[in-house]
Amino acid sequence: MGIVAGLDSSPDFTRIVVCDSDTGAVLRQGYAPHPVESPDGGRPSDVDPQAWLLSLGEAAGGGLLEGVQAIGVSAQQNAVVPLDAQGNTVRPAMVGGDKRTQVAAADLIDALGGREAWAQAVGCVPQAAQPVTKLRWLARTEPENAQRTAILLQAHDWLVWQLLGRPIRRTTDRGGASSTGYWSAATGAYRPDLVEVALGHQAMLPEVIGPADAAGRTPEGLLISVGTGETMAAAFGLGIGLGDAVVSLGASGSVMAVHPEALVDGSGMITALADATGMHLPVVTTLNAVRTLRGAAELLGLPDLESLSELAMKSTPGAHGLVLLPYLEGERTPNLPHTAGTLAGLRRESMKAEHLARAAFEGMLCGLADALDVLRARGVEVRRVFLLGPAAELPAVQAAAPSLFGTQVVVPQPADYAAIGAARQAAWALGTSQGSLDARTPPVWQGAVAQVLEPGEELAVGQAVRQQFVAVREQTHPGAF
Repeated sequence: MGIVAGLDSSPDFTRIVVCDSDTGAVLRQGYAPHPVESPDGGRPSDVDPQAWLLSLGEAAGGGLLEGVQAIGVSAQQNAVVPLDAQGNTVRPAMVGGDKRTQVAAADLIDALGGREAWAQAVGCVPQAAQPVTKLRWLARTEPENAQRTAILLQAHDWLVWQLLGRPIRRTTDRGGASSTGYWSAATGAYRPDLVEVALGHQAMLPEVIGPADAAGRTPEGLLISVGTGETMAAAFGLGIGLGDAVVSLGASGSVMAVHPEALVDGSGMITALADATGMHLPVVTTLNAVRTLRGAAELLGLPDLESLSELAMKSTPGAHGLVLLPYLEGERTPNLPHTAGTLAGLRRESMKAEHLARAAFEGMLCGLADALDVLRARGVEVRRVFLLGPAAELPAVQAAAPSLFGTQVVVPQPADYAAIGAARQAAWALGTSQGSLDARTPPVWQGAVAQVLEPGEELAVGQAVRQQFVAVREQTHPGAF
């Protein structure tokens, strides 16, 4: 077929991979940071989307895209770009999630009659980062800008639209749409009434097209696929399918899995996203993952997580009875927003640094195992778990994860999976347009190079450690789940 490109416009940079469309082998790569600075040195909440285009142009420099026949676009799915009736930006794009939108999220939940009403409507409860919440904030804080807003696009929609020369038709995919808070993965339809609840009036929304569809061709004839959100692109790039779950270890944690149907969860613990293939991607989030390890390292006076891991390996499974409930920032799974962490099982023999280090790793992983069980309880099959993030490389994580999760654990080598997923989507759209691929079956690419870890003989020990954790959680927070 030829060669295709995938670009991932993350919050901080643009990364481009050029791949063989038959095998997925990465042939060339490009990278450029976004030319964005925040006054306080942190990540900005507002970004001029032109910065994404400048970064894209720089990343594609030096003839990187020469010979490319199709491009796929992945981007941060929580950014919303408000446009006026002429297609000009009303204000900078609202990205990420911050404290200013938390009040708007609570306001929206009340406006529709509670968490369950939102879960039934669109499969998720408004959160600070979501586009629907940002629209409410805009209406309350910048009413003139809200009034001028006539068209709503997400980051990948806007980039695709720009690459195509700003045509009259604007498109998006199921994956991106499902993270807006005003499109339902269960029904496959927008809820314009929720846009009105949030923004104060209706706005034009992009047309949702199929996973293998092309958004169009550039004036030069280059095919552009539909694009998708970063989470969906990374899952597609990893090549996960039914029976696979992904556990992502950031400061907070997330667990997602491929499932054939949308899961409506009245408690709001499950966010019902769509994936980039026509399936569904239920996600459960924990607030405390690697921040638990960093806190433990600081408490023990250790310089880094590698030192914490080394110390934890001197202990044994169960940490001599020490159990850490890692709810340091409150918790979403279970829903305990105002709680704190708990250290239980203190005895004279357990009061050693290595046992506390081990308890930190086990507490973090047991919290994520709780999130996995939320999905399992709803019929999601989990035969293997992909473990992502730099912390997945730590020996203490790899030693404990398979037996605590109760299944095979796959640790992929670090790679630009979102960009690879975008390229795979481009290959799918190209093949479909040429008649060489079926719109229902994505191209089969070589899987991620990975380390495979089995629970083996440690399974029974790991499950005993889980039970120890669950017993402390139930005693401390009865009926939390």
